[in-house]
Amino acid sequence: MARDLVVILTALNLEYDAVRRRLHNPNVYRHRHGTRYEIGELPGVAGRLALALTGKGNPAAGVLAERAVQEFSPAALLFVGVAGALWDTPPLGDVVMATHVYAYHGGTSENDGLKARPRVWETDHGLIQLAAHLARKSEWSDHKPRQRTSAKVHFGSIAAGEIVQNSRVSREAVWIRNHYNDALAIEMEGAGVAQAGHLSGSAVAIVRGISDRADGTKNTDDDRNWQPRAADNAAAFAIGLVTELLNDQGKANMKQSDESDYGVRVSAAGTVGIQAGGNVSGSNVWITGHQHDSPSIDLVADLAALRDRLDLERSTGKLDEDTYAAARTELDTAREAIAAETPDNKSTFVLALKRLRGLLADAAELTTKIATILAAVKGLQ
Repeated sequence: MARDLVVILTALNLEYDAVRRRLHNPNVYRHRHGTRYEIGELPGVAGRLALALTGKGNPAAGVLAERAVQEFSPAALLFVGVAGALWDTPPLGDVVMATHVYAYHGGTSENDGLKARPRVWETDHGLIQLAAHLARKSEWSDHKPRQRTSAKVHFGSIAAGEIVQNSRVSREAVWIRNHYNDALAIEMEGAGVAQAGHLSGSAVAIVRGISDRADGTKNTDDDRNWQPRAADNAAAFAIGLVTELLNDQGKANMKQSDESDYGVRVSAAGTVGIQAGGNVSGSNVWITGHQHDSPSIDLVADLAALRDRLDLERSTGKLDEDTYAAARTELDTAREAIAAETPDNKSTFVLALKRLRGLLADAAELTTKIATILAAVKGLQ
């Protein structure tokens, strides 16, 4: 798990922009199948945030949530955006964090009507605890001391389906309110994301700002006023939650200890290169924060070969300057991770190479070399 990275996904550009405004120094990272992420920093936080757009609907959101988990192994994944309130509360502009997510479209059609067959996923206990702590403080980060907002955070169930709900009297609206009467809000992506988190073992949180009442008033001037405010409030709370989570992870990392001076013991098959804190003993590799007498091998040489190949691709015009500069940054990060005196040097190294692979998705020879290095490092389990 990459303890220093959290992923946020959004469905709409409005929601994406509300999160992106809070990112510093974002860089584009392209997944090999085309998904684009922007990875940036949060001031005062020892970690990074990866942001991506899924589009509407549970299927797309679920697939891209799973993709993000497989690509980054994040400390957590958040879905952030707007939603409709199923009842007269919460007020417009307030934030709802899901304690449970219902996939309300499960059912069976009988002669006497549609019978509900819901699926439900609970939010990770640690994330709920952290979010409740943040909500009690009423300080929604944005990295401004003592900043407060008039909006409040509510914790409860959210219903997610495949239709835009904009009525309180339609047959579907009455059915939803009868069968999911404890749900505070309704939306179209949370179920897909929650299921992806469940199947991948990743901690997932759904954070929504209330932009309408699902009562026929969508697409009115009032809705157009509230939607950006709701998206901004959801983004502010989500960033506050990410900040708390990454800072907590950082504190936990500092307390980690193991068998040899805070080293990480992993088994090795074959020859594996480790520099700085690498100590090879029998079939075990010790990656620690201390220098040993064992010689450094392979990984540094592999990175140097990648750098030389990058230079060649640039000199022949196959790589543009922006891609080249971003790729060199990731190589530098990987090289520094090898020598880093931290418990997470391996995960930082792997994440940097994965980002590098995404940047160079069109350069088959380079991505093959990167995949070979990643496979070798993955063998250190």
